[in-house]
Order: sequence, then C-alpha cells, then structure tokens
Amino acid sequence: MPLVTIALPVRNAGERIDRVARSVLGQDHPDLEFLICDNASDDDTGDRCRALAARDPRVTYRRHPENIGILPNFMSAVRLASGEYFRWVSDDDVLEPTLVSRSLKVFGEDERLVLVTSQTSYTGDDGVVSTSPFSDRGLASDDPLVRFTTMLRLLNSSHLLIDPLYGLFRRDVLRALPRRNILREDEVMATKLALAGPWGHVDEILAHRHWKTEKPSVLARRLGVPSWQAHCATTLECLEIYRWVDDPANTPELTDDQRRRARAAVRATWARRERRVAEHRARRMARLATGAMRGDLGFSTGR
Repeated sequence: MPLVTIALPVRNAGERIDRVARSVLGQDHPDLEFLICDNASDDDTGDRCRALAARDPRVTYRRHPENIGILPNFMSAVRLASGEYFRWVSDDDVLEPTLVSRSLKVFGEDERLVLVTSQTSYTGDDGVVSTSPFSDRGLASDDPLVRFTTMLRLLNSSHLLIDPLYGLFRRDVLRALPRRNILREDEVMATKLALAGPWGHVDEILAHRHWKTEKPSVLARRLGVPSWQAHCATTLECLEIYRWVDDPANTPELTDDQRRRARAAVRATWARRERRVAEHRARRMARLATGAMRGDLGFSTGR
C-alpha cells in the first residue's frame, strides 16, 4: 500500500478544520498522511490542528511563523509531504471516503499516469450545486502535444469539467515543476502538468468544493501580486505558457515541429481570449450608451 499525503494549506480556517479533517481521515485507504500547513493563523486554527495531531498519528501539523503567501504555502506542502502520492485539499472541501482508493486503482491500471482527477461537485455563491461528467480522452494520450492542446481548450471551457490541481499526483512529478506567483498561475500549472505525462480520470463525484467568483483585482490582492496584473492577466498567462513550451530544457518530450505547433496554439488561445474580452467590453459600452441615451430622452421629455 503506497503512502498518500493529503495536504491542507490553511490560514484562519477555525471551525472549518474539523469538517475537512473528518473527510480526509475517513478515507478507506489505510496508509495516509494528513499534512496541515498553517500559514501563521492568528485565530484558533493552530489549537484545533494540534488537538487533531494529538488524537490521530496520521496528522502532521506544520506552522509557518510568518504569513508566506498562498502559493508558497501550497508548495511548502509538497516539500514537507512524505507520501509517494499527493493531493491538496481546501478548508471548505469534503472528500468521499473512496477518493484515494479509487484514484490509486486507476494509477495501478496504467503506469504512464502522472495525475488522476475525479468528477467534482461545486457549490456556488448562490448555494446552487453543479457538476458535469468528463469524457474527453485527450489528456490520456501518449502524445504531449495532444495533451497540451486539449488542456488549452479545456481552459476556455466550463470549470465544472475538470480541476487539474485538485487531483491525486505522483509527488515526484509535482515537485519537479516550478511555479511563479501570478494571476491564473493555476492554469499555467495545468498546461505544465499536461506536458508532464498522461492523466487518468474517475468519472464519479468523489470531491465537493465551493466555487467563489472573485474579481481579478480582489484575487490579485489575496495572492499578493501587483494590482496591474488584473488588467493584463491573459497576456501574462499566455506569455508564461509560451516561454515554458519554447524552452527545450523544460519540454524535452516535444519535437521541434510539436514545439512550433504548441507555440501557435498558445498564440491562438491568447487571440481568442482577447477577442472575447473586446467583445464583452463592446457590449458593455453599448448598454451604457443606450442607457444614457434613454435617460437623456426621458429627462428632455420631462422638461
């Protein structure tokens, strides 16, 4: 039985700790480490975590003396984990008891895999629960270009289909991929993972998450990145992906022709997103102009 680490990067989660801990420690896979990386919480999170660790030897509690930021805390969990397999969990997530065992079964059936995802249900800001089955086989391909272009396409699709960063990883693959703190870095990381190797998928709802819609400016503040990134997030993201695929040292699995086609796919993704943003702005300006004209006409008629 391989050791699996489920890691909770957390700050000021309070009573939410108990619920997520129950779902993690309730996994039917016996060899489990529940690693909690506390990012200098200043509420009762630390006390709750220490109590958990005292009750259950599978719990490992690590606390950063200072707030190191969201992404560095996530990456610290990868470094501190002991398991051969690794998964992140958030403080408002709930995992089904068979998530780890079902994912490991898929790994056992295909030694090529670097990551296994599962179907997930999402609770939105309005309380509505949504999910969607995922049947695309592109990410299971042996061809890294097919996986890469599939992921670019999925990044422009519904978030309900697949969540790359909340699957079960081979930890050594995850540790080898660098991450840089920018807006939409999770999407950049998804493309790197697509290039790293084939993925598996369990088409069952094995995780329940909350989906919170945030403005780019708010997200930038939470991530601790410059506010100007909110105005050019697409360009920064595509530039980061482009630089990654353009460097043979990063992507030795790509031939020269595949690398050329990968660069073209990134440029097409950038153009498509920018065109969509421009269309959205044009519609918004048209609505504002129409509203202003109606208001002026109404005012004139009243006079």
